[in-house]
Amino acid sequence: MFEIIKYDETVDLSDFYREAGLRGHKNNSSKHMLIDTISKERESVIFLLKHNDNIIGSCAAHSFDEMGGNSYRIAARTCIFTDMIKTNYGNNLRSISVITQHQNPTAQFFIPACIGWAPKNAKLYITSNESEVGTQRAVDRIFCPSLERLGQLKFIRKMNYRGLEQKIWLLNTEKFLEALERNGRW
Repeated sequence: MFEIIKYDETVDLSDFYREAGLRGHKNNSSKHMLIDTISKERESVIFLLKHNDNIIGSCAAHSFDEMGGNSYRIAARTCIFTDMIKTNYGNNLRSISVITQHQNPTAQFFIPACIGWAPKNAKLYITSNESEVGTQRAVDRIFCPSLERLGQLKFIRKMNYRGLEQKIWLLNTEKFLEALERNGRW
């Protein structure tokens, strides 16, 4: 059973931080990296994914004033321990078909949570980069381009953001949600 919760100070993430650190997810391995850096934004939220009462993932969303008014960065600091999830696809939750058919936790839980959190008609952006930290390179080379081919993301530009050259992708919320429903929710 899956559940999305919002982070607050009562949630103990010590096991999650430890596991993230062991797996090389530097941006999710401490309160400072996951919570404190995001909470400095004008508006922010951290979503946590629970599976069978264990926290197995995190994702942040926050105001993204660098892209103009009513703009938000979503799916930031996404980290999911996919080997702790059993699906019809097994543990391979990064194949092209799993990405394009939205049969992965990011599409099933985190992106919809971010859409629901952001104000109506907000511009929602996903950033990607070539960093070797966590799975960022896979997001940059596979996840975002795959959704762009489907018209669900649109590459906008590159910019230096948070100390890295990042690609900025605009989410077509309507097309994304239509495809999510068409392909089936967990």
